[in-house]
Amino acid sequence: MHTMWKGAISFGMVNIPVRMYAATEEKDIRFKTLHQPCHTLIRYQRHCPTCDRAVPPEELIKGYEVQPGQYVVLDEEEIKQLAPERSKNIEIVDFVNLEEIDPIYFVKSYYLSPQETGGKAYALLRTAMEQTGKIAIAKVILRNKSSLAALRVYRNVLVMETILYPDEVRAVEQVPGIPQAETLQEKELQLAIQLVEQLTTPFEPEKYTDDYRQALLELIEKKREGIEVQTPQPAPAAGQGIDLM
Repeated sequence: MHTMWKGAISFGMVNIPVRMYAATEEKDIRFKTLHQPCHTLIRYQRHCPTCDRAVPPEELIKGYEVQPGQYVVLDEEEIKQLAPERSKNIEIVDFVNLEEIDPIYFVKSYYLSPQETGGKAYALLRTAMEQTGKIAIAKVILRNKSSLAALRVYRNVLVMETILYPDEVRAVEQVPGIPQAETLQEKELQLAIQLVEQLTTPFEPEKYTDDYRQALLELIEKKREGIEVQTPQPAPAAGQGIDLM
């Protein structure tokens, strides 16, 4: 597993040197855009419609759109001066209960392992978090961006989850068409509860698979081997579902 970051977990007078690894990986199948007659990879150029020519990298600047077509231009030095100070620390600021954080805040997961001198301190923090049932809220600089993070124990490993800042989560009041005060019949509610209970089962992540991705991979492999591919027939329509109402 590739080490993507080296630093330390710090809180109070405690400093635990750690390595960071990506805990997840995307499995999406990505296609390239080719030219149909020759199957050559298409290249895209940065083009200015006003000057009607390709733009070289040295002519590119950064601008923030304040109104449609109106930009405030910032140079690299101005942006660099405001960038957060580079730090290799995961600064713990609070300990909280995991149940208090809604899953909507979580972004990406990273495994943390101790560096050569951090094994005992790593184990102490892990055990303390396990026995208290707490997780840590921390701040960390990743790719020149200040991120909020949560540290927790997952299968004997400390995991850092980057989480969104509160103003990055849109207010639910912006969602249109949400029913508010609805009068529910007791029989209707009991039927809904019964359906939920009938479908309730222990969570076993291994049984969930991406059938579409697997089918695409099989199709790609068959075409690579020159096997004639039959056009799949559409699946029959599903049976009539239960209308809760």
